[in-house]
Amino acid sequence: MHPSLEISCTLSRKLLGRKIVLGVTGSIAAVETIKLARLLIRHGAQVIPVMTDASTRIIHPDSLEFATGRHPITKLTGAVEHVALLGKTSDHADLLLIAPATANTIGKIAYGIDDTPVTTMATTALGSGIPVLIIPAMHGSMYDHKIVLENIEKLKSIGVHFMDPRLEERVAKIPSVEDMVDKVLVLLGPKDLDGKRVLVITGATMEPIDDMRVISNRSSGATGLAIAKEAFYRGAEVILWHSANIEPPKWAAKAQSFKSTADLIALTKKLRRAEVILVPAAISDFCVKGGPSKGKVPSDKALTISLEPTPKVILALASKTRILVGFKAESKISHEELLLRARDRMKRSKATLFVANDLSRVTHDQTEVMILDKKGGMIEAKGPKDKVAAAILDQVVKWL
Repeated sequence: MHPSLEISCTLSRKLLGRKIVLGVTGSIAAVETIKLARLLIRHGAQVIPVMTDASTRIIHPDSLEFATGRHPITKLTGAVEHVALLGKTSDHADLLLIAPATANTIGKIAYGIDDTPVTTMATTALGSGIPVLIIPAMHGSMYDHKIVLENIEKLKSIGVHFMDPRLEERVAKIPSVEDMVDKVLVLLGPKDLDGKRVLVITGATMEPIDDMRVISNRSSGATGLAIAKEAFYRGAEVILWHSANIEPPKWAAKAQSFKSTADLIALTKKLRRAEVILVPAAISDFCVKGGPSKGKVPSDKALTISLEPTPKVILALASKTRILVGFKAESKISHEELLLRARDRMKRSKATLFVANDLSRVTHDQTEVMILDKKGGMIEAKGPKDKVAAAILDQVVKWL
């Protein structure tokens, strides 16, 4: 067994059974393809490397053989590798990923020139209707060339997917391997939320006591981020409302931070409709009665604080969406009591679905939930947070 098989599906099974042809051309960014191939395999993909002659002067074929467990195709033979992999065959590849792509390669593909293994793969894939994703990498002055840009637009017009490079230090650099794999996951994902506007609210609120102190909770927002990213993989336009301690991800179509429950109420009033709204945020049930003190309360004497209930944000969201998903977290209670409390909250909030969990059964990367629906159904899901996020969105898709 080749060692590359040992890392298969160690991150997810999202690409299990998927075959990806990785075309490597003569950019210095070719050195990143080892990490790129390995990350694709960690999501379950089978990666078949194809190299131009120019790329072999930057990265040795043995390196990609180590990374993928397959000897790279560096020339086409009587085995007609391009047809076998990307022709109209029963077991063709799912995607041709050209990363990095030079200006030379992009120009050849745009004009149907196939004089390297990579460009021949592209001609074959385009003729067969197999998705092609091109990720340019070159000097900035080349990327700014009018004809290069026209070639990119020409290819986009016939359905070729592109991922913009990072423009830094006058160079059009290849994106991070994580970002490239995210793009692949979207292209090969189920697309069952394609075009849907999905709002995810995550993180913890902070209710001010004075100008410095707050009432908050231990929520990291990890579950909400996992749900938002899963929605992104499924093709959704993800709107993310997040607590101030969370760095908004690049893949969110729009991100907005909040601090207090009052901030969330204000955001809700401005919100236009979304097909799906999920509220895994840990929103405070109480705030300081009468509002926070001005300045900083002296610390040399006892402090008594009176609390009053905060408005329920989820009640303000019901009229803004088709599918509302609420969340209920408790700690160290029976399964039956958790189910009872979740059902009661679900009824009062008019949610379509409700996710309940016991915090005593949650770790930093594992969780266990019950997913309830308004017709009385219930399923359980447990495991890594990305797996549970997928189970929650599976139920959302059924109700859509």
